[in-house]
Amino acid sequence: MFQLLFLVLFAEGAVTLILMWKIGPLRELAMRSLDQLKIGKGPATVKTLACTMSMIFVSSVTSILKIQNRGAKLGTVTPMDQVLWRTHLIEASLIGYSLFLALVIDRMHHCLRKLVNLRKTVHTSREEVENLKKENQRFKDKDAISSNEIKKLNEEVTKLKEKIQKAKSVSEEHEKRAQTAEAHVASLQKQSEELLLEYDRLLEDNQILQAQALSFKS
Repeated sequence: MFQLLFLVLFAEGAVTLILMWKIGPLRELAMRSLDQLKIGKGPATVKTLACTMSMIFVSSVTSILKIQNRGAKLGTVTPMDQVLWRTHLIEASLIGYSLFLALVIDRMHHCLRKLVNLRKTVHTSREEVENLKKENQRFKDKDAISSNEIKKLNEEVTKLKEKIQKAKSVSEEHEKRAQTAEAHVASLQKQSEELLLEYDRLLEDNQILQAQALSFKS
């Protein structure tokens, strides 16, 4: 019994040390073994062993107390009781240490598993943050390109407005010239009509004078 308890105690101590300090791939191997132990019938088996060892622990402690009470009543302890007391004390100590290390291993495994999950979450979050930074940078680049394009378009619009303004000024100037030309043409037409009237009047006067000259000759 003692050899088995010492073996269990040393095994639990080794597992505890492996979980406390990362020694090559041993921690990962121990974590996987504990994961497998907590799957399927493993938890029920561990609980059964823990309950059995707890019962043995309680029985040993009870035996120790009985021996102490009997010795107190008798005022002395027999050699047989001393041997039994030491045997039960060693047995209770080994079982107690074994149960304590089992609890420590369970808590360490739980905490390490949480730590691994948190590291995975942090790694995933970092990747997401990096992706978001890259997306943000791409958006900034696109925004810069769009800003440059908008700036170029605004410059082109400004140039087009200037050209339109110049064309409008030229058009207004041509319109003014056309109006001036139309007024000049109207004035020339009026003068031409007056000249025609004057020409007609002169023709009539000439005819009258010719008629008078013929009458004087006859």
